[in-house]
Amino acid sequence: MKLATLKDGTRDGQLAVVARDLKSAALADGIAPTLQRALDDWNFIAPQLEELADELNAGRARHSFDFEPKNCMAPLPRAFQWADGSAYVNHVELVRRARHAEMPESFWTDPLMYQGGSDDFLGPTDDILLGSSDWGIDFEGEIAVITDDVTMGTSAADAGRHIRLLMLVNDVSLRNLIPAELGKGFGFFQSKPASAFSPVAVTPDELGEAWADGKVHLPLRATWNGVLVGQPHAGTDMVFSFPQLIAHLVKTRNARAGSIVGSGTVSNKDAKKGYTCIAEKRCLETIADGAPKTPFMQFGDTIRIEMLDAGGKSVFGAIDQTVTEAALPR
Repeated sequence: MKLATLKDGTRDGQLAVVARDLKSAALADGIAPTLQRALDDWNFIAPQLEELADELNAGRARHSFDFEPKNCMAPLPRAFQWADGSAYVNHVELVRRARHAEMPESFWTDPLMYQGGSDDFLGPTDDILLGSSDWGIDFEGEIAVITDDVTMGTSAADAGRHIRLLMLVNDVSLRNLIPAELGKGFGFFQSKPASAFSPVAVTPDELGEAWADGKVHLPLRATWNGVLVGQPHAGTDMVFSFPQLIAHLVKTRNARAGSIVGSGTVSNKDAKKGYTCIAEKRCLETIADGAPKTPFMQFGDTIRIEMLDAGGKSVFGAIDQTVTEAALPR
């Protein structure tokens, strides 16, 4: 099934079930008011949501209405945890090669992961509001999963059964702020503003055969200012599966229902597949020519991130955003 959170003037929005073709929806307020509430009692609530989804897909749902992504918040507008990994090690390797830095061998066996802000996510069509275009504005196309409760020490072999939903991410990065922050030895903070998520989150079964081995085996499309700049295959070159990322997360702590775990930038070794973040393109230019040529995003730029199934139909709906100058307090 496919689930969305609709804007209703509250912090957590209103849960809705969305048809498989993304054309219609039905409110789930009689079952669960919010997605977090559904995740808190998933085994009891999910079957009721699935029944509504079946009725909607069959055209029998009462009070259904046209589904509009512009009316969506992030599926989880705020979450208890947002842990973003770096499962596509090719991306990390390119960044380090461009800096003439050796990549530790451990990066191939031990995932990178950072904990980002999760109190103020963006909806799929919300503007990317930022204070300066000098910050090196970049998009990052990713996939993320939402878990139920995962106990500390859960193995990768068992972690997959805790995945409840999947969605797409635009993990906005401010590249020109990153070096100084990492130089402090304490990780990202100001360089990682609010992330945006796809209109719907889907249960793994919606992906059919494309969901296998804890990976999504479909291309992820990034369209910048109306130009398709990349469509790397998400199942190729993903060194760490989602169960492995979850196991890494819970090595020393529990993860509670509603935890979001990201894949990191989807990246293929085959450069012909293009890119889902500008930094990767700039790294390739630096390796080839000694300096980057592609600029970062400017105010007014647009970015669209979407995944199509084998039949060419959108799975999650599209993240479709515009970079806009924020009116900051003075």
